[in-house]
Amino acid sequence: MAEAKMVVGLGNPGDEYVDTRHNTGFRVIDSLAEALKIDIKKKKFGACFGTGEFADKKLILLKPWQFMNRSGQAVATAVGFYKLGAGDLFVVTDDMDLEPGRIRIRAKGSAGGHNGLSDIIEKLGTGEFGRLRIGIGRSDKETDVDYVLNKPKETEKQVLNEAIERAREAVICWLEYGIDAAMNNFNKAENENKTKEVE
Repeated sequence: MAEAKMVVGLGNPGDEYVDTRHNTGFRVIDSLAEALKIDIKKKKFGACFGTGEFADKKLILLKPWQFMNRSGQAVATAVGFYKLGAGDLFVVTDDMDLEPGRIRIRAKGSAGGHNGLSDIIEKLGTGEFGRLRIGIGRSDKETDVDYVLNKPKETEKQVLNEAIERAREAVICWLEYGIDAAMNNFNKAENENKTKEVE
């Protein structure tokens, strides 16, 4: 059987959360599903998911259908079902500590204060899986909860849409070439872009 990889996008289920900042991870999964022609309407593991093939690998795209801070059980159940190792898992999430539109890839690490990642690490018993964070920034006018659960302002939308496209390409790079290539290509590009903005 072909090697299997799973990409998980984090968000909150329900129409009222569609396109909110906190659902950026869901949007990357939707973008991947569209680009790779994978139907993600199946329901299992407490998640919406779909399977396909890409780069000679079985690919599972998964959106936990629990609230963000309870994402871990769906991920752990699916990981167990498909007999995946931690290195076969890649999680995409929003991040308030990165400015809007920045993306950052890590091969492993802590939750960094993100409730969804924290629950996944707890349920899997390891943080040794890749993750991609998309910056949404913070607000000095709203509480953190209100900010992440609101939709981006018009001025942010283009920046976030572009970040979602780059995140999709970064996931595809991970699938084809592995985590080191994804980090080298995309983290470096993000830093170079940032340097140009400062100059």
